[in-house]
Amino acid sequence: MTGPRVAVVTGAARGIGAATVAGLARAGWAVVAVDRCADDPDVPYPLAEPAQLDALADTFPLVRTVRADVRDEAALHAAVETAEHEFGGLDAAVAAAAVMLGGGPVWEQTDTQWRTLLDVDVMGVAHLARAAVPALLRRPQPRTGRFVALASAAAHRGLWGLGAYCAAKHAVVGLVRGLACDLRDTGVNAVAVSPGSTRTDMLRATADLYELPEVDKLAEQQLTGRPLEPEEVAAVVAWACSADSFAVTGSVLHADGGFTA
Repeated sequence: MTGPRVAVVTGAARGIGAATVAGLARAGWAVVAVDRCADDPDVPYPLAEPAQLDALADTFPLVRTVRADVRDEAALHAAVETAEHEFGGLDAAVAAAAVMLGGGPVWEQTDTQWRTLLDVDVMGVAHLARAAVPALLRRPQPRTGRFVALASAAAHRGLWGLGAYCAAKHAVVGLVRGLACDLRDTGVNAVAVSPGSTRTDMLRATADLYELPEVDKLAEQQLTGRPLEPEEVAAVVAWACSADSFAVTGSVLHADGGFTA
């Protein structure tokens, strides 16, 4: 294979997604960065803005941007087609797009909250898999394709007021494990990365949900003693995209600062 390795990253405009795009680009990857870049009436906090996505392309010559909602499977197929047309193929897909909703016990969380979480956090991953995995498999053998999905420490520990979010992220882990089995002997891996409290806009929204003035309170159970920085989680995601991650297919990489230790 000639040319750079190529990735598609969703949820790319800010937070862990943006840090992943930047980390891959600095390592010489070509990246198609995908983000909705618009607020959602069913999500009670601001989402990323177009300027944040555009800044990635302005900074890194091998980054292309696509404004798309992960609930739109056709748009993700188009993003993958952009990767193949612009850069000649696809070597990694990173499903980082997600929202966080909650604020009360499971029996009070609404159908709208459940539907939004399942459509974005779970079906968004499935849509990327449908679009990206065939492209990963179009690479000739021997392949080192990688499908990486952002789960959460919430997939592994119950959190008050976030039962639906915990369920959605647990589903992401199950999806990745099943996908890894489907990819057996292809050279393409599937891995989940479960971050802990990370200094992002979503963590600020979580602190607001708990009526906490400082996000650092959310990291008190982490062995790090502080929230992680997006770049610290993105480094794990970037490693999972690399050829070196062959042995961890079907696994969860706990980039959670020791929260689940």
